[in-house]
Amino acid sequence: MSSRALVSVERRADGVAVVRLENGKVNALSTEVLRQLEGAAQALIDSPPGAVVVTGGDRVFAAGADIGEFDGPDEARAVGTAFTRALNTVAEIPRIVIAAISGVALGGGCELALACDLRIVSDAARLGQPEILLGIIPGGGGTQRLPRLVGPARAKEIIVSGRQVPAEEALRIGLVDRVVPADEVQEAAIAWAAELAAGPVVAQGLAKRAIDRGLDVSLGSGLELEQELFAQVFATDDARIGVDSFREHGPGKATFTGR
Repeated sequence: MSSRALVSVERRADGVAVVRLENGKVNALSTEVLRQLEGAAQALIDSPPGAVVVTGGDRVFAAGADIGEFDGPDEARAVGTAFTRALNTVAEIPRIVIAAISGVALGGGCELALACDLRIVSDAARLGQPEILLGIIPGGGGTQRLPRLVGPARAKEIIVSGRQVPAEEALRIGLVDRVVPADEVQEAAIAWAAELAAGPVVAQGLAKRAIDRGLDVSLGSGLELEQELFAQVFATDDARIGVDSFREHGPGKATFTGR
């Protein structure tokens, strides 16, 4: 077990938490990196910020799993379990999580981006699931999260070809949400997150839960979940502030507290 910090978390005064991968030039997602990422995400679940930015290096967001840990089926199960635990924990953070991608996000790196709620990338970024080129398949959620985002046929084409999707195509097919110049990615991601952090963050988290969990059940069950969470949100200070502000001043004038 490494004693070196491979994942850092910076909690900013504007309510944004920046999670940064720091495992060398390619940010290989070894099981130790994944263990530390899981721990960082769990801390953000236990004490949520206003919003989260997940980022890596300037040229490589994360290049995927550590190939040195690949061997047979038993080792594959261990790596897959580490990915599932870490990325599911990232996905469970009850705030909006933005992946800020300056370079390439491949394999497990793409799967980490998929586990986030939103993705902002540089105009030179490329994303993909190249596992098929090694004769294997994605094992960190790629076969499940990618089709939910871009549709099953498009996901199959990306996965079975192993190709790298350039930024503008990724934007067109819904794989990413914003494309900016390379030198603006970090600043733009933090500004976006800060804007969210100034809003009704509990309501944002409940909306996120309704969407994510609703996708895994029938429409009827999803509507029941929505009604449950719709009632819950009215117990927040922000709901009272927002409704009162609307009555007095009209829409878009409320100043929320995050409670």
